[in-house]
Amino acid sequence: MNRCLLLAALLLCTSALAADDWRLAYDREGIRVYVSSAGASSYQQFRGVSTMKASVRTLTDLQDNLRVACKWLYACDQMRLLDVEGDNTWVYLTTQLPWPARPRDIVLKVTSERLIDGTLVRHLSADPDRIPKVDGLIRVEHLSGVWQMKPLGDRVTEVTYQLQAAPAGDVPGWLANRFVVDTPVVTLRTLRAVAERQP
Repeated sequence: MNRCLLLAALLLCTSALAADDWRLAYDREGIRVYVSSAGASSYQQFRGVSTMKASVRTLTDLQDNLRVACKWLYACDQMRLLDVEGDNTWVYLTTQLPWPARPRDIVLKVTSERLIDGTLVRHLSADPDRIPKVDGLIRVEHLSGVWQMKPLGDRVTEVTYQLQAAPAGDVPGWLANRFVVDTPVVTLRTLRAVAERQP
């Protein structure tokens, strides 16, 4: 079974989860979203956290099934597997962002890591030169993130989705930052709804 993220999508390593400059921007429906500046970038990063009544295995399966994953990942239009090498998986996905943004595509490298307590961490990064650019789509060059799924008990998992990306092209920072909360909220809400319906 492939070890794709989904997404969909996405920030750094687990050490990044310990950063202390995060501001709580959303706390409803069992979902908390924190935002932070990302160094010199004009684009904010987000961290979304939610507890789900589903096992790590169930959540992993929902990520690995790319057709299903694209349905719960915010702004995902299409997603397909490119390659698998050991713990590394490459996924190609296209996005359909709200107007006035133009469609983008992303070559996403996902590196999976299993911790001793059963936590699954999937590190995300852009690998824009792995395949040729596609006419009519803007290739995302810079993206880093992490999915972390930490078991809290029988069929209870804390899910963290963290991402920082520069959408490239014609999206100014002020416009992209308007969606920085919507992305994790919609993704985690939809993933939770799907996961909690699984047997």
